[in-house]
This record gives sequence, C-alpha cells and structure tokens, in this order.
Amino acid sequence: MALIVQKFGGSSVANAERMRNVAKIVTDTYSQGNDVIVVVSAQGDVTDELLEKAHEFNPHPSPREMDMLLSTGEQVSAALLAMAIKAAGFPAVSLNAWQIGMVTDSTYSNARIKSLSDERIRAELNRRNIVVITGFQGINKFYDITTIGRGGSDTSAVAVAVKLGADCCQIYTDVDGVYTADPRIVPDALKLDEITFDEMLELASLGAQVLHNRSVEMAKRFGMQLEVLSSMSHRPGTKVKEVVKKMESTLISGVAKDDNVACIALTQLQDRPGVAYRIFSLLGGAHINVDIILQSIGRNDTKDITFTVAKNTADEALEILEEHKDELGFESMTCDKDVSKVSIVGSGMINNPGIASQMFEALYSVGVNIRMISTSEIKVSVLIDSADSAIAMRSVHSKFFNRNGV
Repeated sequence: MALIVQKFGGSSVANAERMRNVAKIVTDTYSQGNDVIVVVSAQGDVTDELLEKAHEFNPHPSPREMDMLLSTGEQVSAALLAMAIKAAGFPAVSLNAWQIGMVTDSTYSNARIKSLSDERIRAELNRRNIVVITGFQGINKFYDITTIGRGGSDTSAVAVAVKLGADCCQIYTDVDGVYTADPRIVPDALKLDEITFDEMLELASLGAQVLHNRSVEMAKRFGMQLEVLSSMSHRPGTKVKEVVKKMESTLISGVAKDDNVACIALTQLQDRPGVAYRIFSLLGGAHINVDIILQSIGRNDTKDITFTVAKNTADEALEILEEHKDELGFESMTCDKDVSKVSIVGSGMINNPGIASQMFEALYSVGVNIRMISTSEIKVSVLIDSADSAIAMRSVHSKFFNRNGV
C-alpha cells in the first residue's frame, strides 16, 4: 500500500462531468489499496471571475482582501469533489488551509509556506478517508488567509507530499505531460518521458506553464518525484526526478516562451561604484524580481543599464526609479512591454559548445532580431520582439529536434 498525493488543476474540475471524472481517478487509486490525498484548484475560470468581481467594487483592492476572496474558489472545489467521491460510495473529507495547519508568511498573494501540520491529515487517513485539501492557500501568524501565487496548488501538493512522506506526487492537468515546447505554438512538439528537476525548474521559471516553479524547487530539495499527466486520458505522463536516462545526442530538453516580460532602460547613469547596487536594491526591496541585465561600456563618465522585469511589476518599478531619479542620476528611462523571452533548456548543453550559436542561427534564419542574451550552464535565453515569438519558437525547436519548416 502506498501513500499517493494527487493534484488536479482548474480545467480538471471545471464542471460536474469533469469533477466526476476526477472522482473516478481518485477512487480507482484508493481501490488499489492506497491512501490518497487530493489537492484541488478552483474550478475553470473561477479565479479570473473573482478577480473581475473584486474590481467591480474597488479598482485597487488590498492584497489581504483579495486573498480572502480568491481562496473561496478552492474551498468550493474541495467540498464538491468530496461530495462526488461520497456519491460514488467512498469515504472522503474536505479540509482547508487552517484545518491542516498550512502556515505561511504574510506576503499576501505570493506567500511562502513556513510549516505544515500532518496531525489532522494522518487522523483522517487512519479512518481510511480520502482527504481532499484546498490548494493555493494558507494562513499566517495572524490567522489571516493567504494565497501562494497563481499555480500555487502545485506547491501546496508537493508540500503535503513531503510532509506526509508520500510515495509520489501526481500533478494532473489538461495536457498529458511535459513537452519539448508548447504544442499550441509548436504542433510537432514531443512529449518527454522524463526530465530532471533542474531542467523542469528552468522551463517553469522561463514561461512553461506546466508546473509552478516553486513546486519544482521544493520537490528537488526534498527528493519528491513528480509525475505530470492528464486527467483526460489514461496515458503515462512525464516523470520529474533527479537523474534521467538520456542519449548523449540529446542536447536540450525544451524550448520555452515567456510573454510576461518588460524591458526597462536607464541611460547616462553616472559611471561610479554602487549605482547598479542602488538600482537593484530599490527594486529588490519592493519584491520586484529582475531577470536579464545588460550594462554598456562606460563612455564620457556615464553608462546605460537595461534589464527585464515581469510585465505586471513594470509600472511599480518605473514609479520607484522615477522617485529616486535624482539620487540615481540617470538622464532618461524607457520601458518596452512588447517583448518576449525565448529560451532553450537542457543539461546536455554544458558539455557541448556551440549550442548558443545554433539557437542564434535558427533565429537568424527566420529574420528574428536578438535584443538581449542571458546564459547559464543549462539554459540560453534571448529577448526578442513579441511579434516574433511564435516563429522563433518553431524555428529553434526545429533546429534542435530535427524538424523541417516553421
């Protein structure tokens, strides 16, 4: 008998038919003699609908009240799924964040999990209940409800799996695994049987929307094997683990695109020590993450610094920098939100020189101009115009996976 944690995303529980389908998956697993814990997201587009509703009443709602509102979506899903499981003749109980002691910090809308109690969950498992838990949310030290970011139910599931010592954590979505690129953009993308934690973490961080990047971080840290699979089919999914078997010719594992990018440029900064530190410490203090950074060679005692941030944090970044313009001493500031980041990821590139040049050749072949470049041991990212992102992905994917045409 194994302990299995299964997480179901919003599309998997979007309506009554799909909810019953999930109940069948869960009860089949239970009938095989396993203990089962289920973590659920809000149904379908409920979270987006709640966001719209909030803005009908207040165009700038407080993050605390938004967390109070948005957390209701998962509570509805958990209760309905428990009802569906019971209607099928199996024992089930739904629990929310405070009932399982999912304690987070107080960063509303993007909270970090600090601790989790397993007492209530184990008690319910000992009663042979299927335990259905709300994802995406926790409580802070003030007993306020917090949420842990869009896609955070993945992280909730991994946290529960780690705390309970589960044998595996299955992430059910509307796709049947991790692909070498988004199949909606690259029709001939290939499904991977397995992928390393490091590669999956890079892909998740670079725009692939299969897994929440924080869930992969946690799974890697605690060695919790993940499996991404579809709730709509019965085909094997993609295993995410520490070590995978690969042919030496497999240089990259995937191509990712991120459209949530804005490029900010500061011109004619004073060329003196501490300027870059001050810029990025101001942004860091506001919890604004900076990605690609490009600094020009100093000229006439000035330099330019260009960097990228998430598009939804760009306006706040601009306000902070404008407020400190005299202190920072830049001449002008621009922001371009019509950009995308396209990346290749693969552990095979570390021992294979020339991977970046192959990517650049693929972009050149379809006339895509590169604006900025960032590299690490297992990734190469380029910043390009958003209008070119789809053709760029197809050309790069074709280059590395031996496909013809774009």
